[in-house]
Amino acid sequence: MPRHFLSELDLSADEFRSIIERGSVFRREHESGTGSALLPRRTLGMIFEKSSTRTRVSFETAMTQLGGHAIYLSPEGTQMGRGEPIEDTARVLSEMVDIISVRTFSHASLERFSAACSVPVINALTDLLHPCQLLADMQTFHEMSGNIGGRTVAWIGDGNNMCNSYINTARLLDFELRIACPEGYTPDEALVAAAGQHVRRVDTPEEACRGADLVVTDVWASMGQEDEQSARETAFARYKVSSHMMQESAEGALFMHCLPAHRGEEVDADVIDGPMSVVWREAGNRLHAQKALIEFLLDRR
Repeated sequence: MPRHFLSELDLSADEFRSIIERGSVFRREHESGTGSALLPRRTLGMIFEKSSTRTRVSFETAMTQLGGHAIYLSPEGTQMGRGEPIEDTARVLSEMVDIISVRTFSHASLERFSAACSVPVINALTDLLHPCQLLADMQTFHEMSGNIGGRTVAWIGDGNNMCNSYINTARLLDFELRIACPEGYTPDEALVAAAGQHVRRVDTPEEACRGADLVVTDVWASMGQEDEQSARETAFARYKVSSHMMQESAEGALFMHCLPAHRGEEVDADVIDGPMSVVWREAGNRLHAQKALIEFLLDRR
């Protein structure tokens, strides 16, 4: 059976740490120009039902740097857009490519797809989770601040797929996650319950940030929620990450955002462009963490 990466919890804590440590090796090799083509003649199929900048570029570049090849597939350019069953597409691609990344709306559809695949499948984002981003975020924290175990992370804003992924990762890597979000925009309750003492809902963003080693936010309206923009702006007005809010965090605290960002909405410009922000390294580590993930999954087929 192939090894899939649909959720952070598909890895053990040791496997997760080994992947981000390997990602840091890939980053150093990239910066020094000493990397080598480890996966020649391997092909990644990329199914994208949602638009992307960082995810698409990082996966395609990852395969190029590993010596392989990536094929981008959109619904409009494939038989999926004409009603071919998910399972049929999965079986066909399994005969032709070595590994597949899927960026889609429905997590249930991703699970159906992976169940029919005989090659590894990577969750490149669903409405429930964004685990590849967590690999990059945790790699970045490890590079800048060391082991995240026992530390405190503040999540400010929407209880969306990114928040859900932070919940899973808090449970896996043993850190405290404080979540501040408006009523009606809370994260998946089953994931919160499963994480137990690793996750705590708090009343205000300031309380979440107090003493935190990492502060994280995301856009107020994700893809597919554009018609809710006005209502969300009202609901999230108190949840903008400001420099005043960051002053509540621990000395040496970092700020992260998975991007794209809307300065003046979920975060002020002087935060995302300021000295506490590591968002550009975080974005760059999508490439290196995903190289490590691809290597891990293909080595274990």
